[in-house]
Amino acid sequence: MVDFAHPLATKIRKQIVEAMATYNMIEEGDKVMVCCSGGKDSSVLLALLTEIQRKAPYSFSLEAVTLDQKQPGFEAGPFQAWVEGLGVKYTIIERDTYSIVKEKVTDGVYCSLCSRLRRGILYDYAANHGFTKMALGHHRDDLAETLLLNLFYTGKISSMPPKLKSDDGRNILIRPLSLVSELDLAALAKAWNFPVIPCNLCGSQENLKRKKMKRLLRDLEKDIPMIGNSISTALGNIKISQMSDRSLWNFNDLKADGRKEQSSGLDHFSGMPLGE
Repeated sequence: MVDFAHPLATKIRKQIVEAMATYNMIEEGDKVMVCCSGGKDSSVLLALLTEIQRKAPYSFSLEAVTLDQKQPGFEAGPFQAWVEGLGVKYTIIERDTYSIVKEKVTDGVYCSLCSRLRRGILYDYAANHGFTKMALGHHRDDLAETLLLNLFYTGKISSMPPKLKSDDGRNILIRPLSLVSELDLAALAKAWNFPVIPCNLCGSQENLKRKKMKRLLRDLEKDIPMIGNSISTALGNIKISQMSDRSLWNFNDLKADGRKEQSSGLDHFSGMPLGE
């Protein structure tokens, strides 16, 4: 049973509305495809979007879409009944990406290829069926973990933006849970006790890099309880002039007030011994 009056439901709904308003996620007349994995995050998002839809001062439509990748044990019946009980149209797309992943991946780490295949299929479906927005279930912790992954493993400072235009230009992705903590989502999912569709391909891979980042954040929370909020705020509070990216900030032409312009570049330093 979905109890929209539950205190956590109220809290999360307000955070979703805040994210939607801040980043202009949903507009009048939008046709929104909610990408439902069958897990807790996208399911809570779907349910609360139906409540927001009823109260919103503008009109938009919702449909839920799940990709059946032909993983062993995939059973959507109970979940489908739950979604349709919310009054939402539900579509299951069937594509056997499971066999492809099992054939191509030899190191046992399936998530990267699996997610790329899934993303391409969902992007195509959304574009071909007239959806103006794709709503994803990534939450605040996902954004923080992605930031740390890119920082530690790829040498980039980047994360998942709350709103994104896909590389091919066909889709607008929104992440209405970008201000919501995973712990709150898990607690509400437990209280609502709705059926889920388990992922039997990679769910037990405890050594995945993302799970390492999740454990790191959980450990840091013991000493810094508000670290999730701090990282979330930092993602929207970037000081370009305090970073080192020359493509974003013109270091060469920086001059003190009142100083005459000089030639830019490293000419002044040619021949100077290191340390001077």
